[in-house]
Amino acid sequence: MKRSTDRILTTHVGSLIRPPALQEFLRAKQARRPYDEAAYAKCLTESVAGVVKRQAQAGIDVVSDGEFGKSISWSQYVLERLSGFERRPIKDDAANPFKRGADRERFAEFYAELDAHDGVATTAESVCVGPVKYTGQAELQRDIENFNAALKSVAVEEAFLPVAAPASVIPDRKNEYYKNDDELLAAIGEAMRTEYKMIVDAGFIVQLDDARNAVTYDRMVPPARFDDYRLWLSRQVEVINHAIAGLPADRIRYHVCWGSWPGPHTTDVPLKDIVDLILKVKVGAYVIEGANPRHEHEWKVWKDAKLSPGQILIPGVISHATNVVEHPELVAERIVRLAKLVGRENVIAGTDCGFAQGPFHRRVHPSIMWAKLESLAVGAQLASTELWQ
Repeated sequence: MKRSTDRILTTHVGSLIRPPALQEFLRAKQARRPYDEAAYAKCLTESVAGVVKRQAQAGIDVVSDGEFGKSISWSQYVLERLSGFERRPIKDDAANPFKRGADRERFAEFYAELDAHDGVATTAESVCVGPVKYTGQAELQRDIENFNAALKSVAVEEAFLPVAAPASVIPDRKNEYYKNDDELLAAIGEAMRTEYKMIVDAGFIVQLDDARNAVTYDRMVPPARFDDYRLWLSRQVEVINHAIAGLPADRIRYHVCWGSWPGPHTTDVPLKDIVDLILKVKVGAYVIEGANPRHEHEWKVWKDAKLSPGQILIPGVISHATNVVEHPELVAERIVRLAKLVGRENVIAGTDCGFAQGPFHRRVHPSIMWAKLESLAVGAQLASTELWQ
């Protein structure tokens, strides 16, 4: 994994806003309507090439494929790559798992307005009804080939593919096959290892996206105790480490956020209370939300929390959830204060989360997304001047 040896490198969390032409094919896929598969394949290849080129033009050093090959969301896409699951409509709105959480209870009127405006992302539940095995090799290989083709025409430092960590694979899943939920979790981790290894073997960095690990606190405490949540989180770390055992740590980065939806987030678990467990995930880099008003102050956590030798911190210094474009000087300020704590060579500037949580669900306008990434790059240049002057 490249380090910031002579300047601050830039990256982002992975998911980028899909172009309209690609969205039309993805709508047909989701609705199970007939579509021209050859035309879809051509559109996908061209869309990946376009988004990779645009990242390079914006000044991003470590780029992704935008997650364009995923026809569902960043976590539900796995339904198309794992056996053993079936989807069922959620008949009772009150039972919708997307509508649970302490933040939603406290700000029920706000969330009612938000849901009416944006729609609720989860309208079906996923139930495990058979053995979980990885079946997505062909689809993943297609993504790898499209990404490789796109990278041939740009000059970037490195490339990564984001995929779901075990806890975030099909969140709110139900179990009707395994003896208990822990056995299902272990099976998911074992199956997902195939995806992680294929990406590493292809020469890319693999990023494990894991919003669910932090978000579960909001869902669990109360009525459960904080100690119960810590025990649950410890188990998730064990499963991740088992899934990546034997893979080179410096080819893996681990992304943690608090769901990053545009809400109050008053019940997010503090980073200081879980950073020790996050740092037990055996990876080369940690991609952690840190640019929004609820979590920006947590840069101070790194006064005490220590990276292991060779590890990298990729803090969010740009928010994906506001249309306000961060000033490059603010970006530089955020980078510099962290670089002074963990070492300039141990920081790569990133974003809080993906700009699109799925093919049709975005947080900002595409033009603003690119303006933010450009500001990220300029801010990194300013920080580099200060840190290497």
